[in-house]
Amino acid sequence: MSTPLYQLKAEFFKTLGHPARIRVLELLSEREHAVSEMLPEVGIEPAHLSQQLAVLRRANLVVSRKEGSTVYYSLTSPHVAELLRIARTILTGVLAGQAELLADLRSAQGETGRQRSD
Repeated sequence: MSTPLYQLKAEFFKTLGHPARIRVLELLSEREHAVSEMLPEVGIEPAHLSQQLAVLRRANLVVSRKEGSTVYYSLTSPHVAELLRIARTILTGVLAGQAELLADLRSAQGETGRQRSD
């Protein structure tokens, strides 16, 4: 029996569920990067970055190539970069809605405070 699509999607999103992996994918959305270039940008220890890259490789989201002693990583598909852009658009909308709600709450709180002081 094959795995249901919704379960595969859940596993896919679990793979994306780590800040370091998201940051790596963001960097690789721009261009191919050497591991040494990613280290300061991701801000984790080399061994931890290596583990996160291995997770992304096993999920077939990134590929590596070696040039001399340098290992370069790139995305397997431009759709990964597109997914990150869409996620940013969704989050921007969510945060804008939350900011609007916060402004409404603060406005209501200000009106309540003025009524009490009258």
